Amino acid sequence: MAPRARPTARRIALGQELRQLRKQAGLTLEQAVRGLPFSETKLQRAETGLQDLRTSGVLRKLLVRYGVTDEDKVEKLLALQREASSQEWWTRPANLLSSGLARRIATESVAQEIHAFHPLLVLGLLQTEAYAQALFDLYKPIEEHTTEFVQENVAARMKRQEPLTRDDEPLKFWAVLYEPALRYTIGGVDVMREQYDAIAKLVARDNVRVQVLPQTHRGYLPPHDFSIMHLGEALPSTIQVDTAWGSSAYADKPREVGRFTRMFNALVASALPPEDTPKFLQRLARETTE
Repeated sequence: MAPRARPTARRIALGQELRQLRKQAGLTLEQAVRGLPFSETKLQRAETGLQDLRTSGVLRKLLVRYGVTDEDKVEKLLALQREASSQEWWTRPANLLSSGLARRIATESVAQEIHAFHPLLVLGLLQTEAYAQALFDLYKPIEEHTTEFVQENVAARMKRQEPLTRDDEPLKFWAVLYEPALRYTIGGVDVMREQYDAIAKLVARDNVRVQVLPQTHRGYLPPHDFSIMHLGEALPSTIQVDTAWGSSAYADKPREVGRFTRMFNALVASALPPEDTPKFLQRLARETTE
């Protein structure tokens, strides 16, 4: 069976451009492909980064229909199409990334802002390498993961965090962590103290906000983790939720995005203010004992 197509950052970027140009031209998917050698479904998949348009000739015909005559603009899009055929680091055939992680990384790579919650663990985008390693080691005998699988997934988790600290337009990240998740000792005292310190350093950045939901909270509390990924104006916001099978579920329907947004807003309203997080983490570090 052929592997399922995975969106890449370059394909998603090209798809964003094509979708915007089609809308500017006032065309539906059906109108855009009429008389051209591909279907509505193929164009829709191209706009979401799931499929290549394959040839420059096909892309040129589409741009003519959209009224794009500026040769510099055409060449820019053709170059992006050529780059889109190359593989991103998470799509290498030999990798051992856990189910659903490749799609999450691809979506995160083009996200402008992410809102997230976890009731049990420190979120992956905040984890230190030692915490991530200890967590995978805990799961290893249950899930029967190989050492190679664990090593690759820990490395991938660390690489996912790079957008948070890049100089050019860093990813905006707003997380709510349930207090028991921070008190759940993973890997021992030193690992947890290092983890608290790492979160404190991240929240000092303008693009990172972390709030703690006290364990004495008696209001609304989702029993599962989730992320809301805002991909900009050209693509719909996407919800990601981990499943019990170690994979991820995704949805971009406005109804679901609205539902999870209300969840997150309720958590934010009940959590401690962001400015209290460093002191809270310092207190946890002092209280942490073997």
